[in-house]
Amino acid sequence: MAHIPQQRDRRSVPFVLVVVGTDVHRFDRLVGWLERWHAARPGVRLVLQYGHSRPPALPEATPFLGHDELQRAMAEATLVVSHGGPATITEARRTGHLPIVVPRDPTHDEHVDNHQQLFSRRLGAAGMVRLCESEAELLAALDEGLAEPARFALTADPGRPDPRAEAVARVGAVIDDLVARRGRQRAGGRRG
Repeated sequence: MAHIPQQRDRRSVPFVLVVVGTDVHRFDRLVGWLERWHAARPGVRLVLQYGHSRPPALPEATPFLGHDELQRAMAEATLVVSHGGPATITEARRTGHLPIVVPRDPTHDEHVDNHQQLFSRRLGAAGMVRLCESEAELLAALDEGLAEPARFALTADPGRPDPRAEAVARVGAVIDDLVARRGRQRAGGRRG
């Protein structure tokens, strides 16, 4: 697990967190965009979780972050950039960020299909993410977010239960209900 150094003064040093997830496909296109953007903005702290992509030429790049490290980094970040993964997008929103989302593109061998694009476009149309499908869109969103961070801030809800736990509980309730119905049907069938 990588160690993410604590930011010295969050008010004076903008902090951009980028998360590409754990998919086995590389996301080198996004890595290149960020390297070029950051080269012109050395005063911005950029932490890039790059997964299976090529290791970037950035001082705070790490292949993977543990869940606790990711949560801390999201809580401290000025802006969060995410691939089109639902769990990462949900976590960013839960920690008070309107995530800047760059979906993986299967035409660049970044994923097996276009589900991230379809999902991200739907969220973008609903105003739930800032969708960026080109380098120009990403650079514009990053610069806008650093100039006006409040435009990319949501009301954080850290007390809200983890959405994965909520989903597991809902599935469990459905299964319990089905098992109970099946038991009632079997018990009723033996009597008659």
